[in-house]
Amino acid sequence: MLAWLRRSWRKPVFRIGLGGAAAVVAVAVGATVVAGGAVGVALQRTSTLEFCVSCHTMQKPYVEYQASPHYRNASGVRAICADCHVPHETGPKLLAKLQAVKDVWAEWRGTIDTEEKFERNRLRMAKQVWARMQANDSRECRACHLATAMDPHKQKPKAEQMTKGLANGETCISCHKGIAHHLPDMSQGARQMFSDLQATAAQTTARAGDVLYPLATMPLYVQRPDDQETPSDGRFIAATALKVLASEGDFLQVRIEGWRQQGADRMIYALQGKRIFAVALGPRALEAVQAGESMTDPDTDQVWTPATLTAWVRKGGMVADLGAIWAYGEEMYGSSCGTCHALSPTDHFLANQWIGTVNSMRDRITLDDEQVRLMQKYLQLHARDVVADASAKVH
Repeated sequence: MLAWLRRSWRKPVFRIGLGGAAAVVAVAVGATVVAGGAVGVALQRTSTLEFCVSCHTMQKPYVEYQASPHYRNASGVRAICADCHVPHETGPKLLAKLQAVKDVWAEWRGTIDTEEKFERNRLRMAKQVWARMQANDSRECRACHLATAMDPHKQKPKAEQMTKGLANGETCISCHKGIAHHLPDMSQGARQMFSDLQATAAQTTARAGDVLYPLATMPLYVQRPDDQETPSDGRFIAATALKVLASEGDFLQVRIEGWRQQGADRMIYALQGKRIFAVALGPRALEAVQAGESMTDPDTDQVWTPATLTAWVRKGGMVADLGAIWAYGEEMYGSSCGTCHALSPTDHFLANQWIGTVNSMRDRITLDDEQVRLMQKYLQLHARDVVADASAKVH
């Protein structure tokens, strides 16, 4: 049969006849149907719950899933793995199956073949799934949960805010994380980033003219200390730009430029008109501040004065890459504030508005005071009015 097909393929249609051509077409159509059927069966079989949990690395998430409402609920409707993790349309489903080759590779390599490895990778894997669902507007969620079919009046009061979120263009996964599986340790990524920053700081050397940024609040001294017991004269707040003037022993002489607000002389702020903390001043540091020409803010009638301070800090705990610190701040913001609701863009608020917003969430997040200060500074220096001012200066 195959030999006849090869001979016939080389002949013009008028030589093999219409019957032969029809036979070739029939064979091609038949082969396509068989192949399509085989693909359909393969797609169906590899989307079953039994197939999904057949690898031993899936036993841990399977146990978590069995305790979730998607597995057991009052209505008796069960969503299996493929309902949430595999697209329902044929095209996207085929693409997802091809992309799943990386999961086979990870299984073969043993990437998550122990509980310790699984927990180490849980945040990374969760972020990948969340990003995909965010990008496709929670497509698989909406295959079952239709907003047009919901009756908010029959839902719990808390669901009202979700209805508002949908109306504002938010998507299911913005709020509904950890539904079928345990939430990862959301601070894991930030802790690793801070550890990397500390390692970088330990290797950082500075010369006159360099600009360094503290990773955390650090003491400052008006005069270079002679011993470890010398009390500090104030504090530099994390992510404050310190221009290096000199290096002597274990200390750096640095200069900071900022603004002071009338009536709040004990603080130097990063920008005029914006309460972004840069330096907390003690009595001796207050006397060492060099003041510029004062101005009155036309919007608030507050009097602001340029301020420059030269002081000494101990070496260490500082990096030259401000972008790396902001990446750390962004990670803390996302992991702390993006679990229960959609994140507000950093330019959603003005710099001074971010203070109240962050304070209102303090009792709902697990960050310590130092971390909150840095995260707040990240948000403030990426706020709407700060970004707008920077753009205006460029243009």
